[in-house]
Amino acid sequence: MDMVMNKAGSYLIGQKAGKEFNSVTNDLNNLQNSITGGTKKLVNKMKGKTQRPLPELLKEYEIPTGIFPREATNYEFNEETKKLTVHLPEICEITYRDASIVRFNNTVSVHIEKGKLDEIEGMKTKVMFLFITVSVILFEQTEIHFTAGLRRTRPRNAYEAIRDGIGIDKF
Repeated sequence: MDMVMNKAGSYLIGQKAGKEFNSVTNDLNNLQNSITGGTKKLVNKMKGKTQRPLPELLKEYEIPTGIFPREATNYEFNEETKKLTVHLPEICEITYRDASIVRFNNTVSVHIEKGKLDEIEGMKTKVMFLFITVSVILFEQTEIHFTAGLRRTRPRNAYEAIRDGIGIDKF
C-alpha cells in the first residue's frame, strides 16, 4: 500500500511541477518578448496594456521612424496628454544621411502631434561646434525643421531609415 501511495504521490507532484515549469517558461517568454521589442508587441507594465512598436506609433503621427535610435524600443505613451517618453539603454548620438548629428539622453520626452514634436527634453543637435537643446521639430512632406536656439531645416528623407546610436560619455 505504501508503494502505491508513494507512486501516486510522485505522479501528482510531477504533474504539479510540470505545470509550474510551464508557467515559469511562459513568463520568461513574455518577458523576453517585451524586452526584445522589434515587431513584437510590448507590454506597458504601468497600465498592463499591450502597446505597438515605437515605429508604428511614429508613423501614425506622420513622424519619420528613424528620428529615434534603433535602441529606442521601450517607451511610455499617454494617449490623453500625448506625452511620449522614450527610454534608451545609454546616451547616444546619430549621424544622419545629411551629416546632421542628434544626441539623445537616456530618457527623451516629447509632446507628439501629427507632424510635430514639441516640449522636447533629452535631445540636442549639433550646430557648428556646439550641441544645442532641441525644443521643437516640425515634419513636412520633404523637410524637417529643428528649433534649437535657432530654426534649422533639413531634408526629411535623411530621417526615414532607422539607425544605430553610437554610445558616448555624456549628454
